[in-house]
Amino acid sequence: MTLLIRPYSPEDWNAVWAILEPVFRAGETYPFPRDITAATARDAWTSGPKQVFVAVEDATNRLLGTYYLRPNFEGGASHICNCGYVVSEHARGLGIAARMCAHSQSEAIARGYRAMQYNLVVSTNDSAVHLWQKMGFGIIGTVPEAFRHPRLGFVDAYVMYKRLDGAAAPAG
Repeated sequence: MTLLIRPYSPEDWNAVWAILEPVFRAGETYPFPRDITAATARDAWTSGPKQVFVAVEDATNRLLGTYYLRPNFEGGASHICNCGYVVSEHARGLGIAARMCAHSQSEAIARGYRAMQYNLVVSTNDSAVHLWQKMGFGIIGTVPEAFRHPRLGFVDAYVMYKRLDGAAAPAG
């Protein structure tokens, strides 16, 4: 499959919402309210100092995933960025998250970021934890019972980090 990752445009919103909504409603991986409205989700995903991208199957022009890239902090720590990624339910397991992660790292480097940090990776999200580790991120901290999972109750969340200059992540 030929995948194009390009900047988001407002015309993409309905397709992006179709990807985000089931994930937000499930409440298992993102800390958004499960009853979030499309308008609130749009504001949360696309506004502020974020650059938003979409992964599109080139042959069909179908959106398969989306991610945002933003500064994680301001001021003296503004060289560290943060991202959030979601892949369409029907496109999981095809390597799209890995491709978006690689793309986001290239975009981050081009924008002058020196590191990328994920602030809340739900510990029970095994596929994400495994993929981020495969992509070079280390778990630098565990926040006990940081996430209220709808089926499992309170579960830990990880802070994951990667330097973008190729150096290893610090041990957590």
